[in-house]
Amino acid sequence: MENKEKTMTGEESLRIITEMINKTKVNISQSSFHLLFWGWLIFAISLSEYLLYKFTNFTSPYYIWFFVIPGIFVSIIYGFVNGRKAKVHTYADRLYMWTWIGFLIAAIVLFIIHSKRLDTFATYILLLSGFPTFLSGFIIKFRPLIAGGICFWIIALIVNFAGPSIAPLGMPVAVLFGYLVPGYLLKNKVGHGTI
Repeated sequence: MENKEKTMTGEESLRIITEMINKTKVNISQSSFHLLFWGWLIFAISLSEYLLYKFTNFTSPYYIWFFVIPGIFVSIIYGFVNGRKAKVHTYADRLYMWTWIGFLIAAIVLFIIHSKRLDTFATYILLLSGFPTFLSGFIIKFRPLIAGGICFWIIALIVNFAGPSIAPLGMPVAVLFGYLVPGYLLKNKVGHGTI
């Protein structure tokens, strides 16, 4: 009886291994864009809210957060356009995308539930922001992003106990170390082809 099993060549084995590795990769350049886009947007909004609260008589400085809405559309359009250009969508790409979509949905639900107590909203959004940041660091195997997620949690604790004079600065500081620093480090790695 003839053995019908085909012996795999080294080249075929390498191709299969490469395909399996590629199925776990994430589009890192998209990741750095979103980190930097959201980092700068949230940094500008949260710092502006603090400055309006501290140095003006504006009674509702939290209205500035409505600038997040056009930011969502920019992010979706960018992701859609670049997603169409990508030849392959990996499992890790989908996991990464759904992690952040889940965060967006949770943030909207939290805002609706917590809308009558917006003075303490920052603590909860910082706590919530840490999770997708931390998880994304593991998905793309990037330690500064893992540290960024931890940073969000630490600052959420500080904001909770610091009192109203310090608490409003928690969001811009958290975004600086949670999104912007990892975002620029990631962009630098992509540019040098080291990730």
